[in-house]
Amino acid sequence: MPDPSPPCSWEPVCPEAIVCRTMPQASPGEAVVRVVFGRAQRTLLASPFHYTANPQLLAAEPSVSFRGGGRLIRVRGTGLDVVRRPLLSVWLEAAAEVQAVGAHPWDPPPRRSCGAPAAAPQACIQLETGWLQCSTVCSVNSSSLLLCRSPAVPDGASPRRVFFSLDNVHVDFASASGGQDFLYQPNPRLAPLSREGPIRPYRLKPGNILDVEGEGLNLGISKEEVRVHIGDSECLVQTLTLTHLYCEPPPRAPHPTNGSSTLPQFVVQMGNVRLALGPVQYEEEPVLSAFPVEAQVGLGLGAAVLIAAVLLLTLMYRHKSKQALRDYQKVLVQLENLEIGVGDQCRKEFTDLMTEMTDLSSDLEASGIPFLDYCTYAERVFFPGRGSCPLQPALEGPGEEGRRAPVHQGLMQLSNLLNSKLFLLTLIHTLEEQPSFSQRDRCHVASLLSLALHGKLEYLTDIMRTLLGNLAAHYVHRNPKLMLRRTETMVEKLLTNWVSICLYSFLREVAGEPLYMLLRAIQYQVDKGPVDAVTGKAKRTLNDSRLLREDVEFQPLTLMVLASPGAGGAAGSGAGQHVPARVLDTDTITQVKEKVLDQVYKGTPFSQRPSVHDLDLEWRSGVAGHLTLSDEDLTSVTQNQWKRLNTLQHYKVPDGATVGLIPQLHNGGAVSQSLAQSCPSGENIPMLEDGEEGGVRLWHLVKATEEPEGAKARRSSLKERERERARAKAIPEIYLTRLLSMKGTLQKFVDDTFQAILSVNRPVPIAVKYLFDFLDELAEKHGILDPETLHIWKTNSLLLRFWVNTLKNPQVIFDVRVSDNVDAILAVIAQTFMDSCTVSEHKVGRDSPVNKLLYAREIPRYKQMVERYYSDIRQSSPASYQEMNSTLAELSGNYTSAPHCLEALQELYSHIHRYYDQVISALEEDPMGQKMQLACRLQQIAALVENKVTDL
Repeated sequence: MPDPSPPCSWEPVCPEAIVCRTMPQASPGEAVVRVVFGRAQRTLLASPFHYTANPQLLAAEPSVSFRGGGRLIRVRGTGLDVVRRPLLSVWLEAAAEVQAVGAHPWDPPPRRSCGAPAAAPQACIQLETGWLQCSTVCSVNSSSLLLCRSPAVPDGASPRRVFFSLDNVHVDFASASGGQDFLYQPNPRLAPLSREGPIRPYRLKPGNILDVEGEGLNLGISKEEVRVHIGDSECLVQTLTLTHLYCEPPPRAPHPTNGSSTLPQFVVQMGNVRLALGPVQYEEEPVLSAFPVEAQVGLGLGAAVLIAAVLLLTLMYRHKSKQALRDYQKVLVQLENLEIGVGDQCRKEFTDLMTEMTDLSSDLEASGIPFLDYCTYAERVFFPGRGSCPLQPALEGPGEEGRRAPVHQGLMQLSNLLNSKLFLLTLIHTLEEQPSFSQRDRCHVASLLSLALHGKLEYLTDIMRTLLGNLAAHYVHRNPKLMLRRTETMVEKLLTNWVSICLYSFLREVAGEPLYMLLRAIQYQVDKGPVDAVTGKAKRTLNDSRLLREDVEFQPLTLMVLASPGAGGAAGSGAGQHVPARVLDTDTITQVKEKVLDQVYKGTPFSQRPSVHDLDLEWRSGVAGHLTLSDEDLTSVTQNQWKRLNTLQHYKVPDGATVGLIPQLHNGGAVSQSLAQSCPSGENIPMLEDGEEGGVRLWHLVKATEEPEGAKARRSSLKERERERARAKAIPEIYLTRLLSMKGTLQKFVDDTFQAILSVNRPVPIAVKYLFDFLDELAEKHGILDPETLHIWKTNSLLLRFWVNTLKNPQVIFDVRVSDNVDAILAVIAQTFMDSCTVSEHKVGRDSPVNKLLYAREIPRYKQMVERYYSDIRQSSPASYQEMNSTLAELSGNYTSAPHCLEALQELYSHIHRYYDQVISALEEDPMGQKMQLACRLQQIAALVENKVTDL
């Protein structure tokens, strides 16, 4: 026995060995082994006995097993090779009928020879506490690895503690696995392979995957641990789910393991759980009956012909596909080569443009950008396309003098009634429920409310938030990605108006300058090339539908304009001086007058300039040589019922000629004037005919078509489509060159505009942060986790609803003239901005429109700008309620047009009057409305405004 340790516990004595079990020791160290026989003793001096530190368990996995046990558990630790007999044990609270079986796991194992332990199988014993203990013996692989099989637990017994017994050291499984308790799952259940029962054989076709149904299959084991056998071969497990096991059987029928059986058995082994699911019978491939030689020859020839036909069709299809791909790649290569080829031209054009923009910038320092005042801006946003003052005048006329005071009083009461949130929401919902209340009516009423409540923007914001919440609740049950895509309800128009109100200062201070510079750069580039006054097509454009596909010869001219006070007075010191104006010799007289007015009244807002139709252009040569020029006169050339508009080239006006603008005192150019008035821009004049057959048609640079209108109407639409498709495929080189040249020249101005819109280098407008935070709240409230949906909401509410409209209609913010060609180019840029805001990938192909191909390379970069814009706003500090209300209170005082607000209330009442009974009914049906007497108050307003007798 080791000394000075306590005596060992003796095992039964063997003739050739002494076996004893050591007692606990306080600390590691060495000890001498001494054996005492009565009074005699012997000491082992050759090798002292070593006490090592207790083994430590660091990790154990997996932590779940079926009740049948047998799952391999890997245990990692230190000092494991010192353990003589490691065990994995489980204590169970057993029912009375569950009996202990096997030997005590801590008893000495049965011996094959004296002193040589043999591994015992799993054993379950009854403890003194009444609990049941089941254990399995682990195997020590090394000092750091222990392999154990999970003990099987009887049915009806509840596991209470799972632990490792390392001789006298007991370690709970949870301590070894980092806090993860060991869990027993019910044994899996598998259905027989054959639906007819486990005895009937399952017929398996070679190459099929076996699908075994069951319950709880992966609760206590992984796919890699499952073993499936068909006879003496293995069926490789491919997938294991909760209810299905898929395995790939051997390609040929295996031999049965039981000699008495003719068919191999399908056996699934999951740890100790072994499930036999029935025999498997492999179906043999059917043997074809012998065909006669003639039939075989005929079949072979037919198959050969069929194969040859299929190969021929495949080769033809591949050839066509490759040809189409080559054509598409050829177009892309051509586009790339042309883009490189026009680089020098773009640089030259860009240099000229930047020189012009530098001159413009110096002019702007003196005159400033012609921003519209806020009231005009708001009215153009609220009522687009309806003029600056679309509201009806207040009540006027004979006999109405006495009615003015009660009407005014009634409208003031209506203004006060609108401050009731319940009334306003009920009114909006009632109007939108009416079938005859059109989309146009919805937008108009929403703008009237925006105007009437402009002085109470905090209240209007609260109404908008409530309506947006209702709209989100409506769309979340349908398709949330469609929300705010179109303007179908009042809240969407209210949102547009609200964003426009809040971003007016941002437009003036940040985005207005690059947008105005883009507008002027476009106008400058368009004016440098010929523009057809009849068809509206131009040589310099971004819009392929507006491209002049003819090689028109032209020469630039510089006219010296005598801006006399008689012409309406030039701006500033320009009166009475010679002002140079750049024009083209192919310009019509109306086009020349427009360009001259742009030069003479540079820096003057468009609304303060004289109209091009009120002035004549006079060519002055010497003292007495004055010639009034017009688009049409007696000198106009007419040939074959085609009359050409007069140009400077027609009049042979030389470079450097002196011209003047004089008031239009005669009506000699009546046709020309009517022509110009039909299209004030002078660029989109439709082809005119006299009312009778054989009437004269006008043309400028190219004739629209030689084909009469009647024949055009009878022409087959199919042939027209084929002709258009052929023309689209044969892209002429000059066509791409012109578009690419224009794109390259304007690229900096487009980038600057997009950067101003999507940059957060400056503090982001508080209204944008407030709106985006509110949309985030709506998404969180309705459980919308898809980031694409939230991206679409933000895009629809701000970028598409406000910025795209501003890009397409700069006249909303600037007092400028936007010609049709400039408008067409802005449409392409706005479409590029829209494509950049979408989440889906921007794909282009050989059939894509040229306008899409034009900016295909820039759109991914713009998409990244949009993503970064949203990300930066999301990460910025939230907009507080007090800051937003303070900003709204400041904005509320911007619109000071009281008469228009009164007129807005009058028109709003006219819509209420149309559905008066329905609104009254809705107010009376609402309990809170009854309590607040809202219907009664509306009846009082009706009595004052309409002089209506009520039941009051």
